Amino acid sequence: MVMGYGLILQRGKELSMIRMGVLELSKLENQALKLRKIFERVLEIIDEYHPDELAIEAPFFGKNVQSMLKLGRAQGVAMAAALYRDIPIFEYSPRKIKQSITGNGAASKEQVAAMVQKLCNFTEHSDYLDATDAMAAAVCHSFQNQLNIVGGTGESKLPKIPKGKKSFNSWEAFLQQNPEKKV
Repeated sequence: MVMGYGLILQRGKELSMIRMGVLELSKLENQALKLRKIFERVLEIIDEYHPDELAIEAPFFGKNVQSMLKLGRAQGVAMAAALYRDIPIFEYSPRKIKQSITGNGAASKEQVAAMVQKLCNFTEHSDYLDATDAMAAAVCHSFQNQLNIVGGTGESKLPKIPKGKKSFNSWEAFLQQNPEKKV
């Protein structure tokens, strides 16, 4: 089991890699020790580089329930480390990350790695695609931020929600809160 990580620097629209790598967890005896190692290493990375935000791949649905459970726990521990240091967390689906990086939501890991390398202008190669996947999540988040900012002024292009109004993250949530609006 390995967990990738990647740090990028964004200056305007320019991106550059600060660092990427993987945590090797296969030598640890049990799941609890692996989770502890993830928490400790993520805290070390945060304390060394002081990132502003954490972007992470959202859990995805697979056929192997045990693998999904282990992945969810690992992601949760990484998120807990960021929360422990008051760092905001942003999750993106694997499909959203691939779409953002390559223009194809079904792109291969190799295609994503090649595009991340071009976008962040680096030549180093990782032995693991998990590292470039982590970089891709960071780049995807950067792209999403650029879409939501007007001219780099910090002014959001997203509509402001008037005080007292609720926001909804899906039509289903809206309809559940507003049954009179159902067609």
